[in-house]
Amino acid sequence: MNGARIFLGVSGGIAAYKAAALTSTLVQRGALVDVVMTSEAERFVTPLTFASLTARPVYTSLWDTPERIPHIRLIREADVALVLPATANLIAKLAAGIADDLLTAALLAARIPRILAPAMNETMYEDAATKANLATLRARGYETVDPERGFLAEREFGVGRLAGEERILQALERTLARRRALRGKRVAITAGPTREAFDPVRFLSNASSGATGIELAREAALRGASVTLMLGPTLLEPPAGVDVVRVTTASELYDAALEHAAGADLTIATAAVSDWRPAERSDSKVKKSGEALTVALAPNPDVLAELGRRKGSGFLVGFAAETDHHEKRAREKLRAKHLDAIAVNDVAGERGFGPGHNALVLLWGDEGRRELGVADKTTLAARLLDAVEELMRCS
Repeated sequence: MNGARIFLGVSGGIAAYKAAALTSTLVQRGALVDVVMTSEAERFVTPLTFASLTARPVYTSLWDTPERIPHIRLIREADVALVLPATANLIAKLAAGIADDLLTAALLAARIPRILAPAMNETMYEDAATKANLATLRARGYETVDPERGFLAEREFGVGRLAGEERILQALERTLARRRALRGKRVAITAGPTREAFDPVRFLSNASSGATGIELAREAALRGASVTLMLGPTLLEPPAGVDVVRVTTASELYDAALEHAAGADLTIATAAVSDWRPAERSDSKVKKSGEALTVALAPNPDVLAELGRRKGSGFLVGFAAETDHHEKRAREKLRAKHLDAIAVNDVAGERGFGPGHNALVLLWGDEGRRELGVADKTTLAARLLDAVEELMRCS
């Protein structure tokens, strides 16, 4: 925690007084804490309390030092953002993208890890709207430290009590450790499908959306890496803060991958590369004739195999999308292409494609295996990088 820059958002719930106690602990552990309070939070604890604890200004308005644009400056200077307590109202505003005060505007502009510590009455916490809003935020990369069961302000007993300080500190420590893990490292990631043109309007491709590679790039950047994302055709937006190289064909990806993986500390090949391309491409649209059409296919370069041949001291992770004998085929690929690890998933019936949930198993060596579970791709990206970082430390 020593030297960490923490953006602490305090919203208007009775648990706001616990934010002051946490601030004291963070300062004692060497953290630099910038506190942003909502106007409702000021009804529970005064800004003077936090200013005294941090020996720093406390921000309560978008118009505090407007010439320095505080909602951008504060969040960009921080390593992690923590909101404590996160009320139902604040959670709803964040889920809807509302930025009507300094705290919500800063969180909307954040490209750093964001942690919410909800606290409210049990009926509010269990309401379908709050549950849906939290699910939305988790899917967008927010982490949560779920509330505990205990005595509530309304003289009731139930779920909604702010998580204990130790659990919150552990969440901060884990997040800060992840953020620092790849600091100074170069990471190259391939993502998305490739397209192989048959004529000006038709092509061979697959159902990949690039979502897994995009989330891995986002997570690696959050952990301090310098990231190059080689991205095939997709409607999804790449994350901010990474270098994006757009490619269309397998040959273009081959050239980009060899260039940007050279000297990288970590390369992750998630792209779903077309194995074949039409041997000949028509310059004009091929018209229907009512007769069968035969198209000759030529093999594309094997991007992953070539990366394996050239990897040097870098760590190389491949992906295997299989429809049967998943782990057997993945281990064959792991050995044949000289990979350090491979993530395998079942894509029968196009499972795993698109921005939704997926299930991954990471394999390495002769017997190394870790199930990463079923989760949204943001969560799986974090789990995969956690596992890869462990392997890199041991290699």
